[in-house]
Amino acid sequence: MTTLQIPPHLKVTLEQFEQIARVNRDLRLERDSNGELIVMPPTGGNTGRFNAKLIVY
Repeated sequence: MTTLQIPPHLKVTLEQFEQIARVNRDLRLERDSNGELIVMPPTGGNTGRFNAKLIVY
């Protein structure tokens, strides 16, 4: 598996962001208003359970 190496504060165009997101569908990616790429970490254990409870009820 290839690791995505992203330098901090990487600015990308909308087209670049779309290309990155297309080939990295398993990552949660966002682009802020300044064009900086943000990689969102997975929620994991407790947060995942809390979110699941919200969905069920």
